[in-house]
Amino acid sequence: MTKTLMSQASSQNYRFMLQDVAVEITGMNKWYGEFHVLRDINLKVRRGERIVICGPSGSGKSTMIRCINRLEEHQSGKIVVDGIELTSDLKKIDEVRREVGMVFQHFNLFPHLTILQNCMLAPVWVRKVPEKQARELAMHFLEKVKIPDQAQKYPGQLSGGQQQRVAIARSLCMKPKIMLFDEPTSALDPEMIKEVLDTMIALAEDGMTMLCVTHEMGFAQAVADRVIFMDQGQIVEQNEPKAFFSAPASERTRKFLGQILGR
Repeated sequence: MTKTLMSQASSQNYRFMLQDVAVEITGMNKWYGEFHVLRDINLKVRRGERIVICGPSGSGKSTMIRCINRLEEHQSGKIVVDGIELTSDLKKIDEVRREVGMVFQHFNLFPHLTILQNCMLAPVWVRKVPEKQARELAMHFLEKVKIPDQAQKYPGQLSGGQQQRVAIARSLCMKPKIMLFDEPTSALDPEMIKEVLDTMIALAEDGMTMLCVTHEMGFAQAVADRVIFMDQGQIVEQNEPKAFFSAPASERTRKFLGQILGR
């Protein structure tokens, strides 16, 4: 009887551990032709965890997070997102994409639709949310990113920082469990970066699971639970921010931080 109870408890603990994992990547590899862009990637992200991914251009950062919602296809290894393994099964890909929001370097808003219409589009067509409810949802998230007064304007009438905040609101309208950010501030003028980072900080404080590719090291220090450094398609080093910035273990990481932080 005792062994049975212990076995049941162990099984329950294992299920809880699985439920606690938002993204798990195991032994992932990806090639572009003969170019080996991602090499043996292993990464586990817990629910509510905020991960910042940094590294030099061409290190595979963006490719890695784009594999998480199958915008890029990996050739070997395993990716499990919210309990669903990503394969070539289109149904599973759709399931994952419903739960994973993504904000790109460029805003990718529909120029012929108003800001409100841009935000309503996916809930109505993908989640089949009634139009009235979708409008309320869109306004809620436009308020969250502090631009509800721009709802009836078109993307071309907004600044770059405002457009990126719309892109964040649009993703939130799908009520994703996980948010991916692919260098969300790199296309912005310096004065617009802060407003987008402030929006992301507020999102992080709400407990959203986040993976963010960025060179904004101040953001990493303020928000991240873990900072990952990539180079040549590999995860070279990962640690909590204080240790990552004050005592990097790898010489390659030290060199990168020296260049980007000017020290």
